[in-house]
Amino acid sequence: MQNSPTPAPITSVLVANRGEIARRVHRTARALGMTTVAVYSDADSGAPHTREADAAVRLPGNTPAETYLRGDLVIAAARAAGADAIHPGYGFLSENAGFAREVIDAGLTWVGPPVAAIEAMGSKIEAKKMMGEAGVPMLADLEPADVTEGMLPVLVKASAGGGGRGMRVVRTLDSLHDEIAGARREARSAFGDDAVFCERYLERGRHIEVQIMADSHGTVWAVGERECSIQRRHQKVIEEAPSPLVERTPGMREKLYSAARDAASAIGYTGAGTVEFLATDDGEFFFLEMNTRLQVEHPVTEATTGLDLVALQLDVAAGLPLPSTTPPAAHGWSFEARLYAEDPASDYTPGSGTLWALDVPGVCSTFEGPHRPGIRVDSGVEPGADGAVIGVHYDPMLAKVISYGRTRSEACASLAGALTRAKIHGLTTNRAQLVRVLRHPEFIAGNLSTAFLDDHGAQALAAPLADDEAVAISALAAAIVSGTADHAAGPVALAQAGFRNVGRTLQRRTYRFGEDELEVAYIRDRSGAHADGDLAEVVRVGQVRPDSVDLEVRGVRHTFSVARYEVVGSDTVVEVDSPLGPVPLIEPPRYSDPGAEVAAGSLLAPMPGAVIRVAVSVGDTVTAGQPLLWMEAMKMEHTISAAVDGIVTELPVEVGTQVETGTILAVVAEPDSTDADSTDPASTDTTTPQE
Repeated sequence: MQNSPTPAPITSVLVANRGEIARRVHRTARALGMTTVAVYSDADSGAPHTREADAAVRLPGNTPAETYLRGDLVIAAARAAGADAIHPGYGFLSENAGFAREVIDAGLTWVGPPVAAIEAMGSKIEAKKMMGEAGVPMLADLEPADVTEGMLPVLVKASAGGGGRGMRVVRTLDSLHDEIAGARREARSAFGDDAVFCERYLERGRHIEVQIMADSHGTVWAVGERECSIQRRHQKVIEEAPSPLVERTPGMREKLYSAARDAASAIGYTGAGTVEFLATDDGEFFFLEMNTRLQVEHPVTEATTGLDLVALQLDVAAGLPLPSTTPPAAHGWSFEARLYAEDPASDYTPGSGTLWALDVPGVCSTFEGPHRPGIRVDSGVEPGADGAVIGVHYDPMLAKVISYGRTRSEACASLAGALTRAKIHGLTTNRAQLVRVLRHPEFIAGNLSTAFLDDHGAQALAAPLADDEAVAISALAAAIVSGTADHAAGPVALAQAGFRNVGRTLQRRTYRFGEDELEVAYIRDRSGAHADGDLAEVVRVGQVRPDSVDLEVRGVRHTFSVARYEVVGSDTVVEVDSPLGPVPLIEPPRYSDPGAEVAAGSLLAPMPGAVIRVAVSVGDTVTAGQPLLWMEAMKMEHTISAAVDGIVTELPVEVGTQVETGTILAVVAEPDSTDADSTDPASTDTTTPQE
């Protein structure tokens, strides 16, 4: 069954999604005079997309399987709220042909392509066969059982879904079986379909995609191309439009557009979709897949064409024709960076907790445009006085930060500057890696590939933006501002830290920066504060305010803003922002809690999540690096491995156990070990990302 070409005006649209994409669709729907309906899980009860909608319907539970993946509940919510259309966003049910059919059968307008088109592209295996018949260039499929040493490396891919889930690079034959099994588990968890296939892996290909828009009256637009080559674990992190490769390769754009239109026409496509290709540096390209939905990175196309892709989706769904004119040619340049709550320096471990601040400077639009040079931010979170809680049930993307400029260099520099100056407090993010990529000479030159992060050192690119001296100076700023606040707050002078009944006192504070401990000291006297120790020759203290201080560093004055976040039962978080780079500090309590100590050899959960596999038992002998158990958190699978050779003496968890950060998962004691005060952290390997 397909959408009817007969116009059916949409008056109220339910977005079967959450976060920034729900807010994005709501923005356009409201502008078109429609009422908006949100659905929300218990974890999202106070989320911005829920508060902003005209109506909101609860989906009981927290996990996607209980809520956003329950098509029956979503359709019931649309009926209860009086919606006459459902927009699926991306992810979740957006490419589920069964759900699309149920929406249409319920008498609702499906804001998406025909069911048959979703089915045709829903299986990457079948999709590649169809595209081959349509003459679209592609890589040959490989049956897992037929893979030989000479075919390596190969890429194992989930047939359903996308976003990097269920995708593994295999470089040795002896690991093929395990990687296929892991890909099947992730695909089944994310998409309900564990079918996988293999194909040749182009180690340094370029990911180029074409935005398609088609109506039910025979018009098929190739709106523009995007380059999405900067990826980690097959997950896009920086996208741009247009593609620098296409721009400098004569004739490539026309061939790409023709192939994309052929792909769409071959399956009778309508609505917004994306045809993805893997390209070589000489302009040869191969079909990867077709995403039958709106893409995460659609803002860069909107910025460079001036189109509202969601508005066009809604028009097409209502049976309206696309404008008779050809789509506007791209102008200027746009980049999108996906800001994640994750730690690239720790194998991209996703984070959860409280986001206290997310303030990006230079923002000229949200969820639309931008229509002039500047920054657009699409985010599903809005930190308030109590911050915003980032949980473990959904992906860890905090925001999409989009720049638009007249040239590629202008748009690139604009985005790097905005990310550098942004105040992002409370969670570890990939901000530093994004900035370092945007400022890398090879990236600026447009020399990209899907192996860019590996080729240029993912760890080096993840290094903090502030160097060692900047960290020390930032810690000094934090100490001075915090000490001044303490001094001003106390009712009795004798109660103040460091007070002595003399004219000159030495103040000391200790902070943690990552794994490092910093002790800073400054002198307070009647004339103000002065740096002490090594920094005394470098730094001169200027005006001190309740939340900032001016420090003159070798004759150059900078303002350091300092924000403190105190949480009952936790260390105090101190965030310092300055032109020298953001510096997150932890101010530990003065006295440690003996009850918080754990046994030596304990493997601790690096994040909240669920135990999904256990490979050992109490009494087993294990070796350093041996996988002991696996966790799932934020749709990603994490391996917990032994840190040392030894014997498993404790195993307090089992499959299905829900754990919080710091929970003891296992204890591995060395054969000749004795009680010690140290703890071996869990060794984790993040194996698969999510969209």
